[in-house]
Amino acid sequence: MRKLILFALQVWLIAALLVPLATADDHKNAKRNTPRFVDPLGTGPFPVGVTTTVLVDKSRTDNLTKEARTLVTEIWYPATNDARNKPKNKYSDFIPTAATPEIDAQIKSAYKFPLAAIDKIFWDESVRNAKVREGRYPLVVFSHGNGGTRHQNTFWCDYLASHGYIVVSADHTGNARMTIINGKLILMQGSERAQSAQDRPLDVSFLLDKMMEWDKGGDQRFAGKIDTDHAAISGMSFGSFTAHWAADADPRFKAVIAMSGAPATHTNLLVPTLRMLGTEDRTLGEAGNLLIRRNHEIHKGPAFLLELKNGGHFSFTDMFKLNKQFGDGVGKGKRRATGEAFEFTSMETTYKIINSYSVAFLGYYLKGQKEYLPFLQENHWKDVLIWDAKNY
Repeated sequence: MRKLILFALQVWLIAALLVPLATADDHKNAKRNTPRFVDPLGTGPFPVGVTTTVLVDKSRTDNLTKEARTLVTEIWYPATNDARNKPKNKYSDFIPTAATPEIDAQIKSAYKFPLAAIDKIFWDESVRNAKVREGRYPLVVFSHGNGGTRHQNTFWCDYLASHGYIVVSADHTGNARMTIINGKLILMQGSERAQSAQDRPLDVSFLLDKMMEWDKGGDQRFAGKIDTDHAAISGMSFGSFTAHWAADADPRFKAVIAMSGAPATHTNLLVPTLRMLGTEDRTLGEAGNLLIRRNHEIHKGPAFLLELKNGGHFSFTDMFKLNKQFGDGVGKGKRRATGEAFEFTSMETTYKIINSYSVAFLGYYLKGQKEYLPFLQENHWKDVLIWDAKNY
């Protein structure tokens, strides 16, 4: 019997030694409820929720409304499994009031279709007010374009949330196409653009402040779930300018994703940055694209440049979902240099490129998952993409 017991102990000891010890990273990932590595080319493992909130910065007076700076804000997040079988969010769900004729007119002016028609063609992957999944997820703050909206990039926000990120995006009041605050419609004011350049970096830092409060219990749905120590700032067009400026001013942003825009000068040349542009961008023109390339060239920290050969300004938005012939990145176009007719890169390929490189970049620089680096080192679409990576 004694020999049998000794033999059993030896077998147990050998088996125990063959089991790899859990690393600190393993414990962190278990706490975050995030897989160690997920293929960036596929949708992530989590269903997605979306919710609207209104955040008020009482420390600032809005130049347009003359009241405390108020930001209507959208949040995408990993949801619990029961969200998989629930109805998806509709475009009209982004409007926090009944659709008045004035609101409908604004939507038709922007997309050439009324709200009822948009609801029939719009799609996304999120479920409104779904329960927030247990875990701890890095934060991504997004800033919309000039005259854009907080929900102009649902294709990207949904995808990031499915991979284990919480994405927060606000209407920059006065520079958003339309914002509804306390039932009042506030339209974009061209005269507010210079003011918005000052407001925007403060807006996104305020969003980070609020998410820190929510993580500490300010909103029980998200308490203990927002990893604000690993936060990225992102944006499209004017929002891309905002992302650069915010990273200059606020060191809490640990990474930058900047789509279709870059300022002439900025100071933070070390923060890991992924920049994107479309070669055939008619909104920025060649001068604007040169600024993006120049920002990439002088960057001293990790820098990645994604250039869609057959892309335009609105390739980096939801416009594919709303008007398939919008132009400047969506549908048919003409080469800026020659006037030759061509088709912009399809929605399916465009979104896959933007989403996969974003997930790999954030996975490497926010989550510290080294498995994503090989994806970032390679151009996976050489026929339609120019890709450059340095200092990684």
